[in-house]
Amino acid sequence: MPIDVMMPFYGDVAQFRQAVTSVLAQRDGDLRLVVIDDCYPDPEPREWLTSLTDPRVHYLRNETNLGVNGNFRRCVELVEAEHFVVMGCDDVMLPDYLGTVRALARDHPDAVVIAPGVEVIDDRDDVVRPLGDRIKAFLTPKPAVGAAATTLTGEAMATSLYHGNWTYFPSLLWRTAAVRDVGFRPGLEIVLDLALLVDLAATGGSLVHDPTVVFRYRRHEASVSSVQAVDGRRFAEENAFFAVEARRCADLGWHRAARAARFHATSRLNHAQSRVLTAIAALRRANARP
Repeated sequence: MPIDVMMPFYGDVAQFRQAVTSVLAQRDGDLRLVVIDDCYPDPEPREWLTSLTDPRVHYLRNETNLGVNGNFRRCVELVEAEHFVVMGCDDVMLPDYLGTVRALARDHPDAVVIAPGVEVIDDRDDVVRPLGDRIKAFLTPKPAVGAAATTLTGEAMATSLYHGNWTYFPSLLWRTAAVRDVGFRPGLEIVLDLALLVDLAATGGSLVHDPTVVFRYRRHEASVSSVQAVDGRRFAEENAFFAVEARRCADLGWHRAARAARFHATSRLNHAQSRVLTAIAALRRANARP
């Protein structure tokens, strides 16, 4: 059965072409690629995409700009397959990505999320390891001796993610029915993926992680999260989110998860360390203070 690769688009045209090409070059070609154009003003991406003769490629353009959260919700509405990916239009699938996540989903039929191994690249396609990604690597659960993958469920899954969201959203394979039951929380742009993951954990869902690297996630300064970190919006959204989560976990009797949500140390330390020097250098003392 095909896997739906949903690709919300609004961004760099060259990187978009690279992302699409990497999807169509998968060794496991049983897929449907759906590009959802969020009213990008340049017609070149649309013209290039519609010129492709591959029947697996589908193009849709939103009537109005929906923004990050709205376009992600639109992606979920349009999914037809049992499993789907919401891939960034600047990321890259390595050739064995789909085959790997499909096999993991088959071997772990109860999993609602599959998280494969990821390497980070910059705008020049060079593999990089910024501080935040080194922290992610440290927090990523390691498989038990003799096991190929790690499974997290319920409170253990939520606690791990509150300590630090070590997943890379565009690389995740989701079970469609489970995601539709929960949905993306309205109003979130930075932590909408983390919110979905912990909402699935609260329903008893499980996450399977295999460290085999099959996906390349692009890290660059123009991303929504990077821009909002500098002007303080990211801190505000995360702090509000974790406060709500701490109360919810306490109500569920998830005491370890509640402590992790209240402290959310990695979120604080990672963003402060990576952005404070930039803010000070630009004499933005008000932005550096948070």
